[in-house]
Amino acid sequence: MYLVLESLFKKGYHMKIAFYTTKPYDRIWFEPMAKQYKMELLFLEAPCRPNTLDLAAGCDAICIFINDQITAEMIERLTKMHVKAILLRSAGFNHVDIEAARGKIHVLRVPSYSPEAVAEYATAMLLTVNRFTHRAYTRTRDFNMSINGLMGTDLHQKTAGIIGTGKIGQSMIRILKGFDMKVYAYDLYPNKELDVEYVELPELFAKSHVISLHCPLTKETYHIIDKSAIDQMQQGVYLINTSRGALIDTNALIDGLLDRKIAGVGLDVYEEESGVFYEDLSDEIIQDNTLARLMTFPNVLVTSHMGFFTTEAMQAIAVETMENAHALEHGLPLVNEV
Repeated sequence: MYLVLESLFKKGYHMKIAFYTTKPYDRIWFEPMAKQYKMELLFLEAPCRPNTLDLAAGCDAICIFINDQITAEMIERLTKMHVKAILLRSAGFNHVDIEAARGKIHVLRVPSYSPEAVAEYATAMLLTVNRFTHRAYTRTRDFNMSINGLMGTDLHQKTAGIIGTGKIGQSMIRILKGFDMKVYAYDLYPNKELDVEYVELPELFAKSHVISLHCPLTKETYHIIDKSAIDQMQQGVYLINTSRGALIDTNALIDGLLDRKIAGVGLDVYEEESGVFYEDLSDEIIQDNTLARLMTFPNVLVTSHMGFFTTEAMQAIAVETMENAHALEHGLPLVNEV
């Protein structure tokens, strides 16, 4: 399959790419770039699922987002459809069966688009749940100017624990040091050149007033925040997650909130967000009782996986994705292959 397609590409054949889970803001960036790269893009609002895979018939690649799940069975079907690549509009790749894809289909990701966008958003979530600005906004809209119940705490000279010290984690460390916070870090693969003190998770949990997650979702990090982890944390800890929902055991999180062990939570991700996040369900009855329960806590802020959503990041995602497709088309090194 690879040899046939590569031969076609060398003869000037242009790629046709099926874009799944397309939103209006995707078209803003990708449509102009399709003309620049002379590629044909098929924009599909539907998510990539087994029952929508045939929509990509005749395409050389598919382009998916974080809530599109690609299983081994789907990969087999894609190879039979002569689809050469799965282009990810994300850095994370836990939603693709990478082992099943190996040797059959290329999987190309966007390893870094705007680390600062996510870190700045994580900081905004921390400030919001700490100082209750989301609740203050709602009150003052109704001309309720009481500040009772909205007392926060200084971040100055408090301690933060950063789990994951890739580019986003490093940006978060720089920001929190700007608050004159003491920062501890944990990573399976510590960066010895980074100016931060690495500790093991139990120590990080015990010492941190604020814990922010910036690691990928793997077998090792699945439910890295569970009941045992929460039990080791300080009373009144703040927990921020802008990475992947399944890093946190949501039921254990709710128990920690009910016990008032956790002072505030900022979640831009959720374990079962697929089919919910990025969709307008304002006229629907939410079937997820766990999510509905989580939303009732006044000290919990949930947003719809938008930490990356800046002009700079969207532009970078579009450029890197099309560069990946361009490299594939012209036989160039696939530097972003998973």
